Amino acid sequence: MINTYRSAGAGISEVEEFEPGCWISAVAPTEAEISKLENELSIDRDFIRSALDEEESSRIESGEGQTLIVLDYPVAEKNDDETFSYSTLPMGIILTDSNVISVSLSQNTIIEDFAKGVVKNVNTGFKTQFVFCLLLRIAAKYLQYLKQIEKIFNYVQKQLHTSMKDEHLIQLLGLQKSLIYFSTSLKSTETVLEKILRGRVIKLYDEDQELLEDVLVEIKQAIEMSNIYTNILSNTMDAYSNIISNNMNRVMKALTIITIVLEIPNIIFAFYGINTVDLPFAYTWVAIALALVLAVLATFILMKSKFLK
Repeated sequence: MINTYRSAGAGISEVEEFEPGCWISAVAPTEAEISKLENELSIDRDFIRSALDEEESSRIESGEGQTLIVLDYPVAEKNDDETFSYSTLPMGIILTDSNVISVSLSQNTIIEDFAKGVVKNVNTGFKTQFVFCLLLRIAAKYLQYLKQIEKIFNYVQKQLHTSMKDEHLIQLLGLQKSLIYFSTSLKSTETVLEKILRGRVIKLYDEDQELLEDVLVEIKQAIEMSNIYTNILSNTMDAYSNIISNNMNRVMKALTIITIVLEIPNIIFAFYGINTVDLPFAYTWVAIALALVLAVLATFILMKSKFLK
């Protein structure tokens, strides 16, 4: 799907045709739409396909009057169990002499915010500035999702204090996986932005450089937050792993004591169960009493010993 937008007054409005100074949003474009972009805007087909590859890493590339910026943006998906999982997907931003073209695999909140006019004070005619506004929105979305992850983590941690259920631990593992995705994508994004900041690939004006520096500050803050949350979550998972292991050891010790105590009556009854009349007190209640006394005594000794401590 291809939509074309142009600044109109203080907002952005959708237009029908490709015009200079427009922003063109291509979301999961078909082969026909890719050919249309290639023929009408002379965009390199490989640039478009790079943005549609889920495994594409963040990078910047120039060629024939076009510049391709590939960056990962955060995605939040709602699971069947009403929980959220977070990941990243690549977005390609192609900067030409006349237009800005964004290419993404699926519809996302970043594109929707610009299309609906949620983001104010943007002008599609100022191509470089508009690109940096997109990048700033991506950085803000990372920070937003990181705060959501922190809230989910705090909630799950409180639940684990009352009952350590498997679904809560699985949810923590999911958050840990999401933070790894975020951290990896943010570091590669930082590298790309630093290349742009040097001004060798894209010509930067003073206002553009200030805006790009703001984007870098947001990205660095997101990296720091991601690293902090990752360390906290990793240490928390290790602590819960030790608690589970300790509880299992206690259960095994208790079961071992029960096995030892129950084995004492079995040994005595086995002796009195053989076919012989030479055992003392063979036909009295002494054997039962002896088994009970020894079992109680063994329990008392084991409980007082360091075996359970």
